[in-house]
Amino acid sequence: MEPIIRVSCIRHTYPDRTSVHLCGLDFVVPRGRRVVVLGPNGSGKTTLLSHILGLLAPDEGTVRVLGVDPAREFSRIRERIGVVFQNVDQQIIGPTVYDDVSFSPRNYGYTEKETERMADEIMDDLGIAPLRDKICHYLSGGEKRKVALAGALVLRPDLLVLDEPFEGLDPRSKGDLVALLGRIHRERGMTIVLSTHDINIVPPMADEVYLLAAGGEIRHRGKPAEIFAEPARLREVNLEAPILTEVFQGLRERGIRVSIPITPSEAIESLLALLKEGRGEGMG
Repeated sequence: MEPIIRVSCIRHTYPDRTSVHLCGLDFVVPRGRRVVVLGPNGSGKTTLLSHILGLLAPDEGTVRVLGVDPAREFSRIRERIGVVFQNVDQQIIGPTVYDDVSFSPRNYGYTEKETERMADEIMDDLGIAPLRDKICHYLSGGEKRKVALAGALVLRPDLLVLDEPFEGLDPRSKGDLVALLGRIHRERGMTIVLSTHDINIVPPMADEVYLLAAGGEIRHRGKPAEIFAEPARLREVNLEAPILTEVFQGLRERGIRVSIPITPSEAIESLLALLKEGRGEGMG
């Protein structure tokens, strides 16, 4: 099956002559997968997403999204793509939550009745129906992200693109958004592409990870467990490995046979297995 996204060795030069060369590996997203673009600030994450969304056209290389060149033919696919930008204050344009969430169906020609049904359904699904008539300006950061997400999902797109969606959120709001995106993916089978420099949200959010270095080189591709099993890969792109990875890597270096966990539950199971093995040897 043709992937929903394919980006091949693109170069883009900004007006200030800053050049970003996203090369090394092709960026390929199969339909229905959750793909995280992980890298430090300045590694080209936003540049990559901007090309996927047709906001930028490459000086070199090719970009295909849903079978078209998005920089030239975005109008053909715009209803099939939902977007949440890093700065949601710039994205939210309606005075009230309902006005903002209903903006896309209203402007794509849906009737007033259809628009209201679609907006109410997605607000109810995301748990923000009580905010329906609230003024967006006065919402909390987490509430604004959910409103932006509702606006991105109201047309039930095939692809959801999120640029640093957890930036600035407190731990509870971050956890709520991780759980919400996980549920949306399970229930809808939606393809999700997400950029972040926060390695701790990668395990629950990614089927596959692309690791970017400063300047845009796509260094590695793999499942979260594969990426985190080699902390040196993270350090070479100026990212710190998760605490769990460092702890269990230290155990391995001391001769203790453990795999590298990527979630707390995996770490607990691994430690329980070690304790059980130790008790068994003691009993022997």
